[in-house]
Amino acid sequence: MAHQSTTSTALRGGGAAVRLATPDTGVYMVGALLALGVAAVHVADQGGVTDFASPDWIGWSYRLVEAGGVLSALALLLSPLAPRTLAWAGWAAGALLGAGPFIAYTLSRSVGVPGDRGDVGNWGDWVGTVALFIEAALVVLSVSMLLALRRIRARA
Repeated sequence: MAHQSTTSTALRGGGAAVRLATPDTGVYMVGALLALGVAAVHVADQGGVTDFASPDWIGWSYRLVEAGGVLSALALLLSPLAPRTLAWAGWAAGALLGAGPFIAYTLSRSVGVPGDRGDVGNWGDWVGTVALFIEAALVVLSVSMLLALRRIRARA
């Protein structure tokens, strides 16, 4: 059953392949925590829940990322108890939640975005750096889980 464990192969020091099983619930929990981490970093970057980033479209984008992080985490936490389509939706949302802000941050620091040209070249922002690591980890985990779910579906 797909919701019992995720199995992978690892190589030991001598090159012998060994099967490893990771409890599915733990993987879903890590995904949910990463999604909440993305939301928390964006709240911190805005200056708190009551503050709003300028220009307005960036502020609303932050709110969308924050709400998306909470909803993605909720979908991932409920996935082991629900049909596989919720698991797929949770991981797909996680991939988008990680990729969207990652791309936006990269654009804002490289070529600039409308209304916020002041951040071009500002790669030293520690909150942004933390966000990049969390978002990248969420994308890697989400894409790998989507591929695993696709393989499981193909075998069924």
